[in-house]
Amino acid sequence: MNKQSFQEKCQEQYYLMLLALSFFTRVPVRLPEVIKPEMLHKASRYFALVGLFIGAVSALVFAIFASFLPISLAILISMACSLLLTGAFHEDGWADVWDGFGGGWTVEQKLNIMKDSRLGTYGAAALFFILMLKYQSLVLLSANEENSILTLWYALILAHTLSRAVSTSLIFSMTYVSEDAQSKVKPLAQHLSTNSLLVLLITSVLVLFTLLPAMHCLVMIACLWVMRQLLIFWFNRQLGGFTGDCLGAAQQILEVVIYIILLVLAATPAIFSTTIFSGVSS
Repeated sequence: MNKQSFQEKCQEQYYLMLLALSFFTRVPVRLPEVIKPEMLHKASRYFALVGLFIGAVSALVFAIFASFLPISLAILISMACSLLLTGAFHEDGWADVWDGFGGGWTVEQKLNIMKDSRLGTYGAAALFFILMLKYQSLVLLSANEENSILTLWYALILAHTLSRAVSTSLIFSMTYVSEDAQSKVKPLAQHLSTNSLLVLLITSVLVLFTLLPAMHCLVMIACLWVMRQLLIFWFNRQLGGFTGDCLGAAQQILEVVIYIILLVLAATPAIFSTTIFSGVSS
């Protein structure tokens, strides 16, 4: 590979990272004038990296406000920050999935409801509960550790990164079932190559093993694998595949599950009795 070819490859990956950032966040970026569909498919390999960025920003906001405000209030501000940063992108998908699955009888009815911009009773209730679960889980996590600010910092980074990696990996194993130009959602990466999946996995593993002890990492991987299989079963049973809203809903479920796993690890005696983040704090 000559120098020019190498530079072109690096530039292409740089634009893919920017595209991934613009897809998941409201951060303004400068992209090429023409965005081809295959670029979005390739950009999906960096969704976990974007999750790392979102988690780091949320953690930073939490740490700043926790230095002079009660931790519970700092958690709420951090959650609000992540909503502003992403434009409630995943929360919107979560609410749409519950409106569609709760209000539709056929696949066509479910898809039509999910594309509707109006929020229904199922979606509103689901949105309330997922936000409450996040908040309460983070409050409990802060109460279980001596260094609560550091604990929440790592938990936010871990959850935002891994939840996006696992939810994006569903694209590799499932069929896209809705392609409608009139849909209210953004364009969607509908295919995930093996190389992109490997980039997702490597990013996730690096973050995971940096923040958690090895035994905790194995528990986390096992639990997330089970959750991934359950999500695939749920979406296939309801729709026969996935939509963008399904991926958003998966991210929300997985984020809460990660917080709960961390709570269980912190509360379990014997082999899990050390601090859950001893891998980085020792």
